[in-house]
Amino acid sequence: MNLVIDVGNTAIKIGLFKEKELLSKSEFSSHPPKGIDEWGILLSIWINRVEKESIINKVIIASVVSSVSTSIKTSIKKYFKLVPIEVSSDIVKIPFLCHNPRKLGADRIANIVAACKLYKLPAIIIDFGTATTFDVISKKGEYLGGVIAPGIISSLESLSEKTEKLFSIDFKKPNRVIGKNTEENLTSGIFYYSLGGVREILKRVKEEIKEEEIEVIATGGLGELLGKECKEIKQVNPDLTLQGLNLIGEE
Repeated sequence: MNLVIDVGNTAIKIGLFKEKELLSKSEFSSHPPKGIDEWGILLSIWINRVEKESIINKVIIASVVSSVSTSIKTSIKKYFKLVPIEVSSDIVKIPFLCHNPRKLGADRIANIVAACKLYKLPAIIIDFGTATTFDVISKKGEYLGGVIAPGIISSLESLSEKTEKLFSIDFKKPNRVIGKNTEENLTSGIFYYSLGGVREILKRVKEEIKEEEIEVIATGGLGELLGKECKEIKQVNPDLTLQGLNLIGEE
């Protein structure tokens, strides 16, 4: 079995795979930081709940937060007697047609691998996480580059923190565009502002790569909600990153 771990700025997502089947997944907060033994015990208990007496053959980690992943990697070595496979552009068989691919986020690399193996190309991946990222893959399976935009939840939190009379709200589709109070104003504004931004970026990417048919895949926490509202998004896969990590482990 493969244990896959996606270490993000806000959350740490884990999945347990039996070959290509995702048996279970879970999510933990990145804050406050956990120690080596805390991670070892937590992961051991979770795995046993999913599949008793299971043997972990490989652990694959994608991390954009080294301070958090260091404890996890050490706990894997101590409790599972395995050296984790750390995702980078060097270990995947994809041509990266961008400057310094080693600086590309490991979670984005996992998404790219999953899209190349599971979907029709060319493709655009939109990951609605702490940041909203767009990754573009050519018909030949080449990584062409991408876009990074502010994350929707991060933008909401920043707005409420820096504006005295505004406050944090849940991100959801509003009942109408014209709000009748501050909460409705915010709900409508952030939703359609985000949706419009996504559609504009997709429009310009498509014009730039000059492809008529492009598979647009949404993932991340808000992928399902915006995937329903954005007609350009053809696929919604909340497990894309975990699947990519597992596929990297199987290469």
